[in-house]
Amino acid sequence: MAGPRIIIIGSGFGGLGMAIRLKQAGFGSITILEKAARLGGTWRENTYPGAACDSPSFLYCYSFAPKIDWSRKWAEQPEILAYIEQCARKYDLLSHIRFNTEVTGARFDESAGVWRVRTSAGDTLEAEVLVSATGQLNRPSLPTIPGLERFRGRQFHSALWEHDVDLAGRDVAVIGNAASAVQFVPQIAPRVRRLAVFQRSANWMVPKNDRLYGEREKRLYRRLPLLARLYRWWIWSQYEVRFPVFRQGKLMTFLGTTAARRGLEQQVADPELRRVLTPDYPLGAKRILISDDYYPALQRENVALITSPIDEVTADGIRTRDGRHVPADVIIFATGFQTTTFLAPMRIEGRDGRFLEDVWRDGAEAYLGLAVAGFPNFFMLYGPNTNLGHNSIIFMLECQVNYVVQCVRALAERDLTSMDVRPEVVRAYNAELQSILRRSVWAKTDHSWYKRADGRITNNWSGTTFAYWWRTRRPALDHYRMTRREDVRVAAVSKVA
Repeated sequence: MAGPRIIIIGSGFGGLGMAIRLKQAGFGSITILEKAARLGGTWRENTYPGAACDSPSFLYCYSFAPKIDWSRKWAEQPEILAYIEQCARKYDLLSHIRFNTEVTGARFDESAGVWRVRTSAGDTLEAEVLVSATGQLNRPSLPTIPGLERFRGRQFHSALWEHDVDLAGRDVAVIGNAASAVQFVPQIAPRVRRLAVFQRSANWMVPKNDRLYGEREKRLYRRLPLLARLYRWWIWSQYEVRFPVFRQGKLMTFLGTTAARRGLEQQVADPELRRVLTPDYPLGAKRILISDDYYPALQRENVALITSPIDEVTADGIRTRDGRHVPADVIIFATGFQTTTFLAPMRIEGRDGRFLEDVWRDGAEAYLGLAVAGFPNFFMLYGPNTNLGHNSIIFMLECQVNYVVQCVRALAERDLTSMDVRPEVVRAYNAELQSILRRSVWAKTDHSWYKRADGRITNNWSGTTFAYWWRTRRPALDHYRMTRREDVRVAAVSKVA
């Protein structure tokens, strides 16, 4: 099947999975545009000490390319990146990737039925189908704090870790205490002289119960791959049944909150420290963290947890609102990512000269997180409202990839120049979605990376992963406005005549 030309932006889990499935479906004209010199997406970028997945390893790989020899229950960054690179080699994707090619924008040419994609080098590439696989966690968020420009030491974001900075014997300040911080703080605490962790709000945390997989287990999974697959689905089901927490189900919320409180009490003896580490919002309203060693790290003699807001940064430290001055040689920002702007800074122009940033002025939204009305043949992976709070994003990505493959197949088999999701379909879908989200636990907190400043939840999917699979298992083609190639030819002839 010759099919349309396809451009994929990004070479992380989403982009590579998309390319693999397209190739397996018989589509060969695939180009992956990668801004960096190496593939891997977030697992290439995030190399901070202790970087690891927050889904169990067996769920953190493609179902069609399962890895059954993980070294540990929660895989760390080097092993995950090695797996991604192995998949790229196995499915012969390297020849499809254009490295060091950053996309600045794309415009849909309706008369030709193609996307014209611009790069920072000034090149323009053409394709009938454009797929964005840039993810939600690729643009570090840096806080605006008075005095940062006066600081004489080193400062960097955890997602842009500067490995040339030797932290041994230094005074280090960590601003932020969420998912990245709980992984790297225990790693650097034994090396630094003093470590100050600045906490804006406490996080719900549950034990990770990490461990190495024994050689006997690995041999068993190699000999019985069906057993490894069953183990994967058993883990998936165990996480899936926890979803009622996010719909404020009383039983699951009680059980989860009780377990989290018990873990805190067992690991932290100091009642005052326990108090400041106890969140003042319901379980699940913000990202639930997992760690076995963060609480113990905070109780080291050289570590201090500081909850007073930061007033300013000085030349040699940080001053808090209560007047305390905390010396620092190095400042590390663990302040997350710009998650609600999605495809920025790329400028995507669809029909009638409409830019995606203008369409999304009141918040990003898409049909199934995949398609936007007025932007034909354009699909997103890990788009608006497809993030999870309870299970593996790889499952969601595979659902999306399967959906897009079927859409590309429809373009080829029906000889279409374009398919564009109908505006009324997008409106109805998102009205239903937001109605459910307004009743979710995510609506019970003032701010989180799941939502915009105005309170609109733009990142999270409203249901279970099973429900998402059901809705994306095959496209409802009547939800799209189809343009046949023959109709375009007839219209062009009529216009000339």
